[in-house]
Amino acid sequence: MAENPGVPVFDTLSERLEKVFSGLRSKGRLTEADIDATAREIRIALLEADVALPVVKEFIAAIRTRARGAEVSRALNPAQQIIKIVDDGLVTVLGGETRRLRLAKNPPTVIMLAGLQGAGKTTLAGKLALWLRKQGHTPLLVAADLQRPNAVTQLQVVARQAEVEVFAPEPGNGIGDPVAVARQGVEQARHRMHDIVVVDTAGRLGIDAEMMAQAAAIRDAINPDETLFVVDAMLGQDAVTTAAAFRDGVGFTGVVLTKLDGDARGGAALSVRHVTGQPIMFASNGEKLADFDVFHPDRMASRILGMGDVLSLIEQAEATFDEAEAERMASKLASGNSFTLEDFLEQMLALRRMGPLQNLLGMLPGAGQMKDAIGSIDERELDRTAAIIRSMTPAERQDPKLINGSRRVRIARGSGVTVTEVNSLVDRFFEARKLMQQMAGAAGFPGARRRVSKTRTKKGKKGKAGPTGGRGPTQPRLPGAGFPGGLPGLPPAGHPLAGLPPGTELPDLSRLRFPKP
Repeated sequence: MAENPGVPVFDTLSERLEKVFSGLRSKGRLTEADIDATAREIRIALLEADVALPVVKEFIAAIRTRARGAEVSRALNPAQQIIKIVDDGLVTVLGGETRRLRLAKNPPTVIMLAGLQGAGKTTLAGKLALWLRKQGHTPLLVAADLQRPNAVTQLQVVARQAEVEVFAPEPGNGIGDPVAVARQGVEQARHRMHDIVVVDTAGRLGIDAEMMAQAAAIRDAINPDETLFVVDAMLGQDAVTTAAAFRDGVGFTGVVLTKLDGDARGGAALSVRHVTGQPIMFASNGEKLADFDVFHPDRMASRILGMGDVLSLIEQAEATFDEAEAERMASKLASGNSFTLEDFLEQMLALRRMGPLQNLLGMLPGAGQMKDAIGSIDERELDRTAAIIRSMTPAERQDPKLINGSRRVRIARGSGVTVTEVNSLVDRFFEARKLMQQMAGAAGFPGARRRVSKTRTKKGKKGKAGPTGGRGPTQPRLPGAGFPGGLPGLPPAGHPLAGLPPGTELPDLSRLRFPKP
């Protein structure tokens, strides 16, 4: 997904809220007028984002009540306290706690998907199946959407991509009984020992009696453990109205948001939980089957407020990097010159497996302030870097000091780039290796030697290490208050992303728990 960083449907809301909060940071004390003005600006921002009016009223009332309380008046930094209040309010609006799937005591667990046509149900069925397979389940997809042309064929395609089985006894295109297919699909799952069944049902262009009757008949036939209503986040309040109507007519236990990578205003996502009373359980933010995950209200609220989503970033790293390989690479980083271009290529390819670089950077705190800079990152730069390294001999990758002028000309010709680009890569690699060695000692990589600097007293005696010496903090700041600009394939020192906003800190990398190989 060559998409914008963060959550694009909330970009406008995030920018508006950032402007509101920036005006508060210079104030040492908030007056009643400041609180009223802030509440008014937040109200306008939410309404412009197409959030339902009842949700906005309740949200603003809660902010006013807490902002006038003792927790703000006694706070050393009232502006930060207001931001925390807004963050707590967003978490509440989005559902509070993360809601997980309820699995049946006796398999199979039956999940029914419902929603309007065009919401992305069939593609989402494949995404959900892939996610379930990665969680260790054996899902079966059931093609019960026999109304939409080629719906059965599409489900078979996404099932093949997700590497899961599909039950499709009818060709669709108006032929077949969807209620019978759904019932037979559950029996097939029980017979073939599938522990989860995902039933894809037909949608309509709008809520009508026929759609409600068919959905209710399928529900009664299969008695689903979970009924998930798929909502297109780009539809705004129409999606919320539709969800409320379906709740009253058929009922559902959870909501799945699709197309969060779109450019709509995102009001549906902030309204659907409050209006329907049912939790948002999953979110889809791209076209690929892997662009799907559990919906975490607290993490989404943090990203809306520009505070990043470091937990999700760490989880992606844990799922991508092998534990033994990570320890081996950490030791190389800590030891200094043993980290080679071959190692760097392996790490870069692993980074690509985590997802687009723009999305990864968008999860960092303060990334919203650099949206344009992050959006300007060319993912193909990583491909060019890989081409340069692969054009080197094994000896050159192991010892880049061997790469003299004639070798650089040969490498440039082999990779289709200029000699200047090869020079830049080699020079920046040496700079990055030195920087990474320093980071390893500060961040707690296994095997890293921590350097303790010593200060001298006025009498010339050695004293204890000062604030800048000794062991690095648990979450070290990078030089330049942010991202290492010397890494090949990443922004150079002059790029706006070479330093993240002051105060941005790295998580303690030694705390990562990687899956066992």
